[in-house]
Amino acid sequence: MAKDSYLVGLIGSGIGPSLSPALHEREADRQGLRYVYRLIDIDALGVPPQAVGDLLRAARDLGFDGLNITHPCKQHVIGHLDALAPQAEALGAVNTVVFDDDGRTTGHNTDVTGFAASFARGLPDAPLERIVQLGAGGAGAAVAHATLNLGAGHVTVVDAVPDRAAGLAASLNRHFGHGRAAHAAADRLPGLLTTADGIVHATPTGMAAHPGLPLPAELLHPGLWVAEVVYRPLETELLRTARARGCRTLDGGGMAVFQAADAFQLFTGREADAARMLADITDLAGAVGAK
Repeated sequence: MAKDSYLVGLIGSGIGPSLSPALHEREADRQGLRYVYRLIDIDALGVPPQAVGDLLRAARDLGFDGLNITHPCKQHVIGHLDALAPQAEALGAVNTVVFDDDGRTTGHNTDVTGFAASFARGLPDAPLERIVQLGAGGAGAAVAHATLNLGAGHVTVVDAVPDRAAGLAASLNRHFGHGRAAHAAADRLPGLLTTADGIVHATPTGMAAHPGLPLPAELLHPGLWVAEVVYRPLETELLRTARARGCRTLDGGGMAVFQAADAFQLFTGREADAARMLADITDLAGAVGAK
């Protein structure tokens, strides 16, 4: 008999405003499932990201079926898992953990497919020859893989931690071929953005708990498209500023929906209706997509 009751959750920092519980639970309701989605906020618990292993074990012992993992735990969690799906292993980042019946944990990454599906939907004709990406953490690794999978010619990674940017660029070159990626310090952004086709933003800046702009507003110009990973709020300061300066933009809502739909299928074995979930996020947080 098919299972019809699920307990899942999200581990991360500052996740109170997350729409993941509503997205998952609404889709589950439509499919006739009893589905509870809990937030496990490391800030509220007063524990560091390195405690993700303890939280993972506690969730398993409490009977959870799976967990989503978000900033800043997507890389810390890897050392506590029994197995990694190929995509997660290639990325070195996990955003979805499934608990098997025997308690074994397998890490997956649905951010890659989520961003790719959102980008193809929202900016289908955007030029992809030269991309500048801000952020080299867990989300950054995922979206860099996604943009190169979409056919990007070259990605330059900029991060506040130079070694992290260098590590991601080296990993991308190993995976996609020499010369497809590079890293640069933030002080090179003015020159890089003069000739870039677009910016992918993959840092926490702009989240409800981390307001602000990730780069000087004057660097944005109409020749750039700007794709955002942050989805709460959907209308980040970066997107508002970019549109005001003539850029085409893509908010983070589509990525949130498509990665959630993929995670829902991993947790339940049932296919989620992404179109209905896009309508949900429009209802929950405003219009999704390119403008």
